[in-house]
Amino acid sequence: MSTPTPETSLARRWRLEINMGTEAVPDWQICPGITDFVPNTPPTLQASGEYENGGWGSNTKTAQTWQIVATFNRKKTADSTAYSPVHEKLRTAAFGWGADSKVEVRWFDREGLPEAYQGTGVVTWAPAGGDYTALGSVVATIDGDGPLELIANPLAGG
Repeated sequence: MSTPTPETSLARRWRLEINMGTEAVPDWQICPGITDFVPNTPPTLQASGEYENGGWGSNTKTAQTWQIVATFNRKKTADSTAYSPVHEKLRTAAFGWGADSKVEVRWFDREGLPEAYQGTGVVTWAPAGGDYTALGSVVATIDGDGPLELIANPLAGG
């Protein structure tokens, strides 16, 4: 019996959802049209080397931040009278202040694997532009405001 060859995960494995409801009564809806998705969770490290380390450096993690950069094709209704409500929530949050500038998001592996995250962040909205042949796309950046929680993948079986 041969050993199966492991498969490599694809970049498009991520699914981004925005809470269109409230924290008490969430209404998670998919962000449609994503063409590029980059989650980032860089730690803040402080040098913690000491003489006793024999010249070797040491670091201590003192903080953590998170950010999502998502590029998506702008979706509109079939009759061309409105944009995707999820896209509109992101756009209007980018122009809001205080709580109105934030959205609750979650992203997870669309195949049900265990990697899944949830948090609230501040939105930045930047139309991507392009020449006359380009699709209408936007880059939405969501900078974490508070913790990024590890959650159970909503698509996980069992």
